[in-house]
Amino acid sequence: MEPQIITFRESQLSLQDGIAEFTHLNSAARNALSMGLRDDYIELLARLQSDRSIRCLILTGSGGSFCAGGDLKSLRERQASTDPEIRSPDAMRRRLQAVHRWVEPLRNLEIPVIAAVDGPAYGAGFALALAADFILASSRASFCMSFAKVGLVPDAGALYLLPRVVGLQKAKELMFSARRVGVEEAHTLGIVQAIHAPDELAAQARAFARRFLNAPREALGMTKGLLNRSFETPYSTLAELECYAQGIATAQPYHLDAVEAFLRGEPARYDWDRS
Repeated sequence: MEPQIITFRESQLSLQDGIAEFTHLNSAARNALSMGLRDDYIELLARLQSDRSIRCLILTGSGGSFCAGGDLKSLRERQASTDPEIRSPDAMRRRLQAVHRWVEPLRNLEIPVIAAVDGPAYGAGFALALAADFILASSRASFCMSFAKVGLVPDAGALYLLPRVVGLQKAKELMFSARRVGVEEAHTLGIVQAIHAPDELAAQARAFARRFLNAPREALGMTKGLLNRSFETPYSTLAELECYAQGIATAQPYHLDAVEAFLRGEPARYDWDRS
């Protein structure tokens, strides 16, 4: 079956066999997080949230770059504007609020999200990769919390996401120094799940995504939602939410069929090692 291709402003969405692959296409600007690409993400999420046939999402770049971060050219144009409303601090506050209105839903999608990072993932591009559940990287990938280099505070969810992956102390070091993190160090820190050759990354990301095609969508979605809240949720509250989630999971056809198959001695439909 041929993939369904949907072209947006600065990106492309491919849908095939339950896997969605979203590719940043403005390689001339190293796939910077422009206003156009932000609008593309909003459309992407609207489509995915209404299509339950999609079981996994892959985010990737093009031209040897994942995403170089925010569009500094547009920030300069904002500062140069003669309209005080456009260059006001409140305008920037609202601009970032608009970013969080799609970054948070991306992080909380009830399907696994894989970031396939080839080349730089800098600034907001690094934060975008961290919003995924898994980061697969090429051997030439690199990461940088570059905000301090241009006198900015980490944004696009970076302040929330990075400490949860590397710990608070290491997050401070990476954000204060704004230094480049090579792919091997990123793997050691737990940022990167696996490293692949650049020409194998796309195929490896699709193979990784295919592992989830037979997974219990509802159970994994609820597990992800609970884990995403686990650091700031009291034990008693998370325990109560766990009970509600398990009540829903045990009523799903997937669970009932899996129990019957197990009792008949049949292999599990979802087997990570076998797949």
